[in-house]
Amino acid sequence: MKGGIKEWPEDERPREKMQKGGAESLSDAELLALILRVGDHASHQSAIDLGRTMLQTFGDLRRLSTATFAELCTVRGTGPAKAASILAALTLANRLKTDRLENLERFTSPTQIFNHFHYRFRDRRKEYFVALLLDGKNRIIHEEQVSEGSLNQSIVHPREVFSRAVKDSAAAVILLHNHPSGDPGPSREDREITRRLKEAGDVLGIRVLDHIIIGDGSYFSFVEMGLL
Repeated sequence: MKGGIKEWPEDERPREKMQKGGAESLSDAELLALILRVGDHASHQSAIDLGRTMLQTFGDLRRLSTATFAELCTVRGTGPAKAASILAALTLANRLKTDRLENLERFTSPTQIFNHFHYRFRDRRKEYFVALLLDGKNRIIHEEQVSEGSLNQSIVHPREVFSRAVKDSAAAVILLHNHPSGDPGPSREDREITRRLKEAGDVLGIRVLDHIIIGDGSYFSFVEMGLL
C-alpha cells in the first residue's frame, strides 16, 4: 500500500479499522499512520511503512516517546510537520497519565509527587533536579528546575536551589530528581547533596521536607527511609 490513507482499500485503512474494532484493534504502526496521515513519496513508503520504520529506528513506542524533535527528523520521510505531530500526540498521552500538581495544591505524601513526575522523568536520558517551593501551609507555589545533567555539588549548589525560594518567600522546599538507570536508590553523591541542602535550608529558615528520587516504576524518599 503506497501513498495517502485515502488511497488504500477501505478494509485496510486504519481509520475504518478503528471505527469497526476500536483503537485497541490497531497496531502501534497503524496508530502512528493516523498521526502521520501520509508516508514518504520519495522512498515509496506508506504511512504504515513509515510508522514501522520509526518504531524500528527507536526500538519501541516508549523509546519513541523520548525522542527529540531533531532525532525524529533524522528518520527518512519525517519532516518538521510529522515530527511535531508525533511529539504533540505522545506528549498529550504522557500528560493524560500524570496526576498533575496544581498551583496551591497541598503536599500530602511522596507518592503524590511520584505520581506527578513519574511519566515525565522515567525515560529521560539525563538527570533533572527540581525544587518544589511551598508556602507555610505546605501548598505548592512554584516548580523550579535547578539543573540538567549528572548531579554533582557544583551544579546542585544551595545558591541555585534556594535563590527562588528566598525571592518567593517560600517556607519549605521538596527536592526531587530522576535516575535515568531506573533504579531510584540514592548514590553517595545524592546523600551528600541532600545533607548540604538540608543544612543550608536550616540556616535560611526554609524547611527541606523531602528529597525524592524518581526511578522506573518506583521512587526513593529520604523522609520515608528516615534519612532526612
